[in-house]
Amino acid sequence: MNFFRYQHQARRATTRLVLLFVLAVLAIVLAVNLAAYPVLGGDLQAQALLSLATALVIGIASWWRVRALRGGGALIAAQMGGRLVPADTSDPLLRRYRNVAEEMAIAAGIPVPLLFVLDDEQGINAFAAGYSPSDAAVAVTRGALLRLNRDELQAVIAHEFSHVLNGDMRLNIHLMGMLFGILMLGVIGRRLLGVVGNSGLGRRRGGLGPLSVAIAAGLAAMIIGAVGVFFARLIKAAVSRQREVLADASAVQFTRNSAGLAGALKKIAGLPQGSRLEDRAGAEEVSHMLFGEGFAYRRWFATHPPMLERIGRLEPGFNAAQLKRLQQRWQQQLPDGLDEDRVLGLGGEVPMVAGAIGSTAGVLAPQRVSGQVANPGNDDYRQAHLLHGQMPPALLAAARSREQAAALVLALLLDGGQTLRQQQLKLVARTLGPAQAQTMGELWPLCASLHAGLRLPLAALAFPALRGNPRPQLQQLVQAIDAMVQLDGELTLFEYCLARLLRTQVIEALDPAAHVHFGRRRVGAVQKEFSLLLSVMAEAGHPGQPALARQAYAAGLQRVVAGQAMVYQPPANGARALETVWPVLDGLEPLAKQLVVESLVAAMAHDGHIRVAEAELLRTVCGVLHCPLPACLQTGN
Repeated sequence: MNFFRYQHQARRATTRLVLLFVLAVLAIVLAVNLAAYPVLGGDLQAQALLSLATALVIGIASWWRVRALRGGGALIAAQMGGRLVPADTSDPLLRRYRNVAEEMAIAAGIPVPLLFVLDDEQGINAFAAGYSPSDAAVAVTRGALLRLNRDELQAVIAHEFSHVLNGDMRLNIHLMGMLFGILMLGVIGRRLLGVVGNSGLGRRRGGLGPLSVAIAAGLAAMIIGAVGVFFARLIKAAVSRQREVLADASAVQFTRNSAGLAGALKKIAGLPQGSRLEDRAGAEEVSHMLFGEGFAYRRWFATHPPMLERIGRLEPGFNAAQLKRLQQRWQQQLPDGLDEDRVLGLGGEVPMVAGAIGSTAGVLAPQRVSGQVANPGNDDYRQAHLLHGQMPPALLAAARSREQAAALVLALLLDGGQTLRQQQLKLVARTLGPAQAQTMGELWPLCASLHAGLRLPLAALAFPALRGNPRPQLQQLVQAIDAMVQLDGELTLFEYCLARLLRTQVIEALDPAAHVHFGRRRVGAVQKEFSLLLSVMAEAGHPGQPALARQAYAAGLQRVVAGQAMVYQPPANGARALETVWPVLDGLEPLAKQLVVESLVAAMAHDGHIRVAEAELLRTVCGVLHCPLPACLQTGN
């Protein structure tokens, strides 16, 4: 599905979720009033106050839970018992997991999510959590790492990446908050009965009046809580099931390997543990986020389609008899993912594919490129595997290291001239310390020989490690970058793009909930900002050639606002002028963002040649506008 239309439809899904929440609250309020009727009778004022108090309890609980989840995906993964996977792990299972996730992140055009493993869970399951790709976390169970081969693990992670790319995670967090409020009365009832039991009142003689009231209130709250459980599970099923079908389809498109996803689903259906989680309370809260059912629900409340139905979409004709034969085979010997990798020859080199780094072969097609946004496919994963393999191991190790990630990002910005480079190193030594400057100097030769098309993907691999540093250190890093690029009085487009992505995908991730919203502006309302961005893109493709730049600008303009009186006016201060356009353009509605992307691609494709600077600017625009762009741009008509 087209990302921009999916985002447009996500508004409707959010509206439907709010409506279901309101209906659930009304049902709970009605149940509370029915339970209190023997006491309150026909006192309308008392009933109104009770209704208001009930609604306030639910509303405040929901608000508190969403507020508590502002830390994003890593917080949710940690609450589920997840352990952060070390970047430099030597565990072959975790190393394979990290390699797959890194390659997928490059393919999808997003920072590598923080990776967690649920060590105590032997079932095959996974989930993604967060507000946006910048703060996303992916968690898989130990059972998934042990039992799935590389293709199957890749398919499961691709399924979770589709939730990251489509914005499902944000809806999931709001759903967690709303459901917490709906279930709050049941929680209060259990706590009240627990207090009565622990206080010893139940063993005392006399004073039965207050005791009876407390017990009755606790029992009533628990019974009414059952109403909340009913609605909570119904809402989760209504919101989750169709999105899981879409995520399966997206995973197949991403990996171009339906057998991998089918194999993972077969192992869930055929192994005794399946996808069940031992942490039942945690599984209940995140069941709508999981790859497979966390525990058994009745069909009405199931958050996922039946397993045979999911497999049948991938392998028509697969039936229960075939599944039974697999179960019998696995009863004899449990599958081992790493052994299967060796037998199948998985994990080797991937051959070169079309559209490699550098200039793009063929003519870019605006609609095809916009269709790629958050929708990787057509060998994007294979291309990312190739790009990942072309990065020097020392640079990959630095990108994964919390201690060296900042030095790597700074080394990518070091000037080729020795005099200016020495000045930059001295500046970093003064602001960040001699150790950082020394590491920069050691990494610079490899960075200098790196293909220009690999610079931003490598920096994106370093962003998760950077996010592990305290906010003051990150702010110092941003200040050091600003000072470095200003030493020569010039700001190249690459320098600007790297600094801007750092702010968007690292700094914003420190408070992810504050930077995610649904825009409502249309392109016609932001003509000044759009014209400025298009002018910078046209100039990036034709430096020192104003006539050709005007033609490229006109080609992009025709895509969006044909006939409007807008003129090519590149800003005097170059890319720095773009700082004023981002808050405005990020406030565009999803379909308007699609038009902006297509207009930029039209300007890039005007002369049939794509410069690295143009591609880097396009990726930066898509990153800032929260429209992840895959690594390999699509060509054709």
